[in-house]
Amino acid sequence: MDKQLLLRSAFASVLAVTAVSTSAADKEKCYGVAKAGTNDCANASGTHSCAGQSKVDMDSNEWKYVASGSCEKMGGGKTPEAAKKAAMAKPDGAVKKEEKKS
Repeated sequence: MDKQLLLRSAFASVLAVTAVSTSAADKEKCYGVAKAGTNDCANASGTHSCAGQSKVDMDSNEWKYVASGSCEKMGGGKTPEAAKKAAMAKPDGAVKKEEKKS
């Protein structure tokens, strides 16, 4: 393999890792703010293990990455329990019913 190509590939890899780690540092997990099908990964209850598999809007067990410091402003929480409390404290009194497990 050409040394020039190898050096370029190594440099590109370092840049990619740096970009990913920088953007992840500016984000936090926020439970209870994902719309159906837009969650970022496995849910807290363990019923699925992949992104995009949430079935209910604003489920307190589902999470998304959001900008650091914006989770509570969006009505979510940094844990499933905090998201449930935030949902119960909504001014309109609406409380989302949890999906029944079969």
